[in-house]
Amino acid sequence: MAEAAHISVKSRRVFYIPGYDPIHPRRYRELYRKEGAAQAGISDYEIALSAKQAGGPYGWHVEGQIEGGVTQADFEVLVWSDIVRDSMGLGITATYVQLARTAWTYIASGTLGRLMRLRKGPVIAALYPVVFLLVQLLLSLLVTYGLGQAAAIWLPDWTAWGGLVIVPFLLNWFRKRDNKFFAYYLMHDYAYSAQSKGANPPELEARMAEFAVRIADALQGDADEVLVIGHSSGAHLAVSILADLIRDGRVPEQGPVLSFLSLGQVVPMVSFLPLAHRLRGDLQFLSTQSMPWIDVTAPGDGCAFALCDPVSVTGVAPEAGKRWPLVLSAAFTQTLSPDRWKELRWRFFRLHFQYLCAFDTPGDYDYFRITAGPKTLGERFEGRSPSASRIEKAVNRFTEVTDA
Repeated sequence: MAEAAHISVKSRRVFYIPGYDPIHPRRYRELYRKEGAAQAGISDYEIALSAKQAGGPYGWHVEGQIEGGVTQADFEVLVWSDIVRDSMGLGITATYVQLARTAWTYIASGTLGRLMRLRKGPVIAALYPVVFLLVQLLLSLLVTYGLGQAAAIWLPDWTAWGGLVIVPFLLNWFRKRDNKFFAYYLMHDYAYSAQSKGANPPELEARMAEFAVRIADALQGDADEVLVIGHSSGAHLAVSILADLIRDGRVPEQGPVLSFLSLGQVVPMVSFLPLAHRLRGDLQFLSTQSMPWIDVTAPGDGCAFALCDPVSVTGVAPEAGKRWPLVLSAAFTQTLSPDRWKELRWRFFRLHFQYLCAFDTPGDYDYFRITAGPKTLGERFEGRSPSASRIEKAVNRFTEVTDA
């Protein structure tokens, strides 16, 4: 594979892998349009977004005039939102069964306790849907009991629990408002990996293979850099896709520079599960390669395992030869203005997407310079020291890997 030499990037292919998200990928185009314009105004550079020019089912084209260079970037979203929607199509009863199975998987395996040693924020986020769905059930039962007690005053033969038939209607009322609560959404998210104890479901493996073909085709083209970005749970998908490409010899020595940027990763939620052998092996393999891998998180993001080196904490760091990832902080409290931080601090889902947005006082990390600027990812962060507060202690119980 081509090394991240000091070249002026004139052309870039960007492959964005979203997390567990059922929404159409147009949201990412519009987010880039809005936030790119905002960052350009703050940082005094120019970004213009237009219709896609490269192949692929969904994407867009960007011209950036940044740092004295002009760069053409073609974006493609690697879509798995249809798989996500299918996995969320459970009824209320099936979701509660799913809740019990998921909780059992994380608790009985000891995974939940070990994750708590890293960051409590994402673990609380994982427990939230369990607790909130149980609260919904309890409230529905209490309302039913209260109505039954009232009815018994006028109907002597009516039992306090005679109105249990209304419980499904109350639970359905909560579910229809899940766009405010996110309990069902998060439950399905964590359950998707837990159902196979960390192994990728077959339909996801098939889609990842399709993604790998798209990236491999770009590596045969004339772009200066092929940049793969994995956000949230999309980060661990990217790890395995890139590991497959390199192992299979599909990254040409003289082709474009291949780079990897992981944002807001939740890798331990999967790599700590008993049967995540493939992911653990891919993490170990990718950590030794020449491909630059920059991992950006922020302690202010309560949904990510902030500053946790995903290779090291998983317990698969090789004894010698580990090169990546370079773990950096987006430092929300420093890069967002006090007013902006106050506005966003408790909007946890919005903060989880801040990596894709404008910063008031951007530091080393600027999503738009990275994706539309004239430097490769490796050059941009060359010589940068990792965050001093990163966590590297191995706490995972399951460290078996699959060599493929």
